[in-house]
Amino acid sequence: GAGKAALLANVGTLAYPTYAGYIVRTRRTEGQVALIEAMQRQERYHVQHNAYVEFSADEPGTGGFTWWSGANASASAYELDARACPDRDIAACVEVRARPGTARVDARFRDPDCGVLTLDSSGRQGAQGTGARCWP
Repeated sequence: GAGKAALLANVGTLAYPTYAGYIVRTRRTEGQVALIEAMQRQERYHVQHNAYVEFSADEPGTGGFTWWSGANASASAYELDARACPDRDIAACVEVRARPGTARVDARFRDPDCGVLTLDSSGRQGAQGTGARCWP
């Protein structure tokens, strides 16, 4: 009856935040994996050319770098790019960024806890947000 419907409605209300959090964490993992793969590609490029390479959706650069995190751009949670580390030359250090929910990928995706994820060639993992668990 009505009591059962109310109970089910309450369970749904409680379950949605848990499910939404699961989706964000899953998509965040997609971004982390994409950063690790891009950094592995950067290291291979560095061995061959003695430098890292910048890339973005606007400037794909050389080396076959993918600027999205998932199977294709529209289904991806993150847009990737790479640039020289702050105060460093691109030959010595590269930082790859994963920016969530841009206009070029799934613009609905948001990660308010972590925001932009970063990984640089010295192994530093970073996040723009204040979440304590942005990287495993």
